[in-house]
Amino acid sequence: MEYTKEYILHELEEMAEKKYGEFSSALIPGENSMLGVRIPKLRDFAKRIAKDDYGSYLENACGGELCFEEKTLKGFVIGYIKADMDYILDLVRDFVPQIDNWSVCDTFCATLKIFGKNLEKGWDFLIPYAQSGKEFEIRFATVMFMDYYLKEDYIDRVLAFYGKIRHEGYYAKMGVAWGLATAYAKFPDRTKDFLMNTDLDDWTYNKAIQKMLESYRIDSDSKEMLRSMKRRTK
Repeated sequence: MEYTKEYILHELEEMAEKKYGEFSSALIPGENSMLGVRIPKLRDFAKRIAKDDYGSYLENACGGELCFEEKTLKGFVIGYIKADMDYILDLVRDFVPQIDNWSVCDTFCATLKIFGKNLEKGWDFLIPYAQSGKEFEIRFATVMFMDYYLKEDYIDRVLAFYGKIRHEGYYAKMGVAWGLATAYAKFPDRTKDFLMNTDLDDWTYNKAIQKMLESYRIDSDSKEMLRSMKRRTK
């Protein structure tokens, strides 16, 4: 079928729950375009499109301003398309500038499973985003590193990039902190060595420690040690 913007919006409005939208929009600062469609429903809709005529969808339904659900849906469709890596990377490259909140970013990243099957090509693609001066491009890179590259062959490179990121944006810093906490759960010794030698800003460093202390994957003895590593700030 032909997927038009009008059709997509109609389907989303049919799935929307007003109270859910009011609740969810409060969790995403600055988000005023939320209809209130639950993420599982968006994923199911995206899978249908990706298996059907995603070319029609991408050509006809994704122009102009997109509301929160339209944007999230587009990210999901890109992630679910069965195509070669180069084609997907072109779509990702087009989509990343549209990311303007943590939810669209993080759910998009979690859907890009193709990166897990094309690690080195994906890594080269992500480096410019890790070196970007834009908050949500950095967020995209840090979450992608966390989702797909906390592996033996990449952990040292990931930690090195986390240590180089310098941006005052809250969501860029939180991406680094979240990534470091997850890295510690998987590679505690190497991440500890990194923490002991990094010159990360105090806020990001301490936020990473805090998230480690909140993790269920880190044992109590390690948490006691991590508490002692927090930096004192004025």
